[in-house]
Amino acid sequence: MSEAHTGATLPVLPLDDDVVLPGMVVPVDMSDSEVRAAVEAAQAAKEGGPAVPGIRSSAGGKPRVLIVPRIDGSYAGVGTVALVEQVGRTPQGEPAAVLRGTARARVGAGTTGPGAALWVSVEVHEETAPEGGHPGKITELAREYKGLAATFLQKRGAWQAIDTIQQTEDPGRLADRGGYSPFLKTEQKLQLLQAYDVGERLRLLVEWTREYLAELDVAETIDKDVQEGVDKQQREFLLRRQLEAIRKELNELDGRPGSEEDDYRERVEAADLPEHVREAALAEVDKLERSGDSSPESGWIRTWLDTVLDMPWNVRTDDAYDIPGARRVLDADHTGLDDVKERIVEYLAVRKRREERGLGVIGGRRSGAVLALVGPPGVGKTSLGESVARAMGRKFTRVALGGVRDEAEIRGHRRTYVGALPGRIVRALRESGSMNPVVLLDEIDKVGTDFRGDPTAALLEVLDPAQNHTFRDHYLEVDLDLSDVVFLATANALETIPGPLLDRMELVELDGYTEDEKVRIARDHLLPRQLEKAGLTEGEVEFDTAALRLLAGEYTREAGVRGLERSIARVLRKIAAREAVQESGLPVAVGPDDLKDYIGRPRHTPESAERTAVPGVATGLAVTGAGGDVLFVEASLADPESGASGLTLTGQLGDVMKESAQIALSYLRSRGAELELPVADLKDRGVHLHVPAGAVPKDGPSAGVTMTTALASLLSGRPARADVAMTGEVSLTGRVLPIGGVKQKLLAAHRAGITTVLIPARNEPDLDDVPDDVLSQLTVHPVSDVREVLDLALSPAETRKPVAA
Repeated sequence: MSEAHTGATLPVLPLDDDVVLPGMVVPVDMSDSEVRAAVEAAQAAKEGGPAVPGIRSSAGGKPRVLIVPRIDGSYAGVGTVALVEQVGRTPQGEPAAVLRGTARARVGAGTTGPGAALWVSVEVHEETAPEGGHPGKITELAREYKGLAATFLQKRGAWQAIDTIQQTEDPGRLADRGGYSPFLKTEQKLQLLQAYDVGERLRLLVEWTREYLAELDVAETIDKDVQEGVDKQQREFLLRRQLEAIRKELNELDGRPGSEEDDYRERVEAADLPEHVREAALAEVDKLERSGDSSPESGWIRTWLDTVLDMPWNVRTDDAYDIPGARRVLDADHTGLDDVKERIVEYLAVRKRREERGLGVIGGRRSGAVLALVGPPGVGKTSLGESVARAMGRKFTRVALGGVRDEAEIRGHRRTYVGALPGRIVRALRESGSMNPVVLLDEIDKVGTDFRGDPTAALLEVLDPAQNHTFRDHYLEVDLDLSDVVFLATANALETIPGPLLDRMELVELDGYTEDEKVRIARDHLLPRQLEKAGLTEGEVEFDTAALRLLAGEYTREAGVRGLERSIARVLRKIAAREAVQESGLPVAVGPDDLKDYIGRPRHTPESAERTAVPGVATGLAVTGAGGDVLFVEASLADPESGASGLTLTGQLGDVMKESAQIALSYLRSRGAELELPVADLKDRGVHLHVPAGAVPKDGPSAGVTMTTALASLLSGRPARADVAMTGEVSLTGRVLPIGGVKQKLLAAHRAGITTVLIPARNEPDLDDVPDDVLSQLTVHPVSDVREVLDLALSPAETRKPVAA
C-alpha cells in the first residue's frame, strides 16, 4: 500500500538516459550546469526549507533534490526524492556529489525557488505495510526474486551483494534494489519507478531476471562450446607437434631421416584436390596419425592415400578444335569407317560451338560421348581409339574387358578386403593422367557373368551420360566426374551385349571393307608396317597392285584385314629368308604370279557354280561373328522304299533355323499345285536338309528363303543359278520378311563372286549403306514373295534334271 503527500517543492536534477530508484546511492557529475544548479539550489534552501513528508530518512538537515529521468529529451512524470549525502571532488579533480534516493514522487507544477534550478511541486508516495503482515502473493514473489537474484549474483561472484539481498525483508526495498541490475534497460527501470504497487514491481523483476538468466545460460553454453573447440584445436596442435618430434627422433634412431613423402598431411594439403576429396583424404590422414605403424589398417590407409594423390583430379587436356585437321588425322590413320569419323567430327564441332558461346558445364555434366563400335574382327575398331584421341588432342587408355567376370573389376573392391584395388575405370584415369581421356572399352561383348556379379550391370552407370558425373568407385568412395570422358566400346556381336547397356551407347556398325578398300589399306598401312617389322624398305620390295588384290580376294576372305596383313608378312619373311640364305639380291618385285611361289596356292576360289550344279542346293547369305559369309543349303529326298519320313536337319542348326526349315517345307506342301511342284508324295519320302560346315553353330531366320529355294529346286529338278545368292525370312503365307546385316551380306556376296542378290523388299533402304563400288557390281532384286524368289533363283525349266531317288 502507499500514501501520497502533497505540498512539497524541490529543485529538479535531470538525469539523462538513466533512472535512480529509492534506496539507490549514486554519484553525479556536477560539471553539468543543470546538476550543479540543482545541488546548489538545494543547499541554499536547506536552512529554512520545510521537511518533506513521506521521507523515511532521519537526515532531516541534508539538502533534497528531485531526480527526474530525461529520456530522449523529455522529462518523465515520476521522479525520485534524493538526499545530497556529500559534495566534493573526484580523484581527477572534477566536482561531484553523492545522492541517495529515498522515495517516489510525482512531478507537479513548476514553482519558484532560490538559485537557477527548476523548482516543482511534488507528490511523495510512502509505502506502508498492511496490518497482519505482507500478503502471501507478495511474499512468494519476494522469495522467488531473491532466488533468481542470488543465482545471477553468484554467476558474477558478488557474494556480499547476495548477503544483502537475503537480509532485506521489506518487499518494496527489495524490489527497488533491482535498479542495480546491470542487464535492465532504462525503459525497464523507468517502468519500475512508475510502478507504485510492490507486487507489480516484483512480478516484473522476476520475469526480466528469469529471461536474462535463460539468455545467460545459452550464452554460457555457446562460450563453453567455443572454448572447448579452441582448447581441442590447441591440444591437437600441441599433440601433433609432439608426435612429429617423436617420429623424427625415431627416424633418426633407425637411420631413416624423415621426408616429405612420409608426411601425408602435407602432401594432401599441397595437392590440387577437389574439396570433397580433400575432406575425405584429411579424415583418412587423421586415422593414419592415430593408428600405430604396427596396425594393419595403416597400410590400407597409406595405399588409399597414394591412390587418391596419384589421381589427376583437376587435370584436363584442351580439345583440339581444328575440325578439318581432326578429320585429316582420322583419314590418314584409317581408310573408310566414315560413320565413326563423321560422329567424332560432329562431337568436336558441338564442343567448339559450346565453348565459343560460353555454355560450359550444364547441370554438373559435361558433353562426353559414348560410342559402341560393332563389327567383325580386323576392321580397325581397337586402333581407331588411338586415332580418335590423337585427332581430339586427348590422352588415350585402353581397358580390356574380354573374359572379365567380377563386378569389382569395374567398380573396385571394398577396402576391407586384403589386396583391394580400385576398378579398371579409375585405373584407366590414373594411367592416362587426365580426367577427360579417350577410354577404349575393348571387347565389351566378351564380358562374362558368374557368382561374383555382372560387370555389364556395373557398366550401366559408367556409360550413362546422365549419371556418370557422380560415379562412385567402391575403393575410393568419393565421386568421380566421368561426364567429360569419351568412351569407345568395341564388340564383334550385338547379341551378347545386354539391351540396357546397349541403350546407353550410340551404335556405329563397321561392316567390313570392300576389295578396293582392302587394297588401299594394304598399300597405305599394312605394307609399310610389315616392311619395317621385316627389316626391309619400300625400295627393296615392291608389291604389285594386282598381287595385293589377289591376296585380298583369293588368299584371304574376311571382313577385316588381319588375314591380309599376315599374308603380306609371310611374303616379306620369305623374301628376307631367301636373301639371307641365297643372297639373291634386292630389290624384289612381287606380282600375282609370284604369290604361289611364296605362300602357295589360293585357298578361297569361287565355288558357287560347282556347289549349285545339281538340283537341291541354294546359295544363302549370313552374318557371323567374323562378318558376312556365304552358306549353302542342301536338300535331298529319301528313297520311297526306305521307309524314312519326316524332316531331318543337320549342320548344328539353332532352334530358329530349324523352325525356318519346317516353315519352308510346310509352305511348299500347301502351295505345291500353284508352284507346279510334285509335293504329293512328300508324305511317303523323308526330306533331309543340311547346311555344310557342320562344326560351326548356325542360327537365325534369314536362311528361310534359301531353304525354300533348295527344296523347290530339289522337287522341280531345276538347279539354282550359280550367280544368285539370297537372304530373307519366309512366312507360312510365302511372304519374304526383313532381316538384318544387309551391308555385311552384300559385301560377303561380292567377295564370293556373286553377281545377283535377292533381299527382302522392306530392306531396300539398307542399300544406302552399301558402298557404291559394290552396288555397281551387283544386281540387287528386292522381293516380297517366295514366287519372285523362285522365278529369279531357279534355272529355266529346260534345264530341268531328274530328281535323285
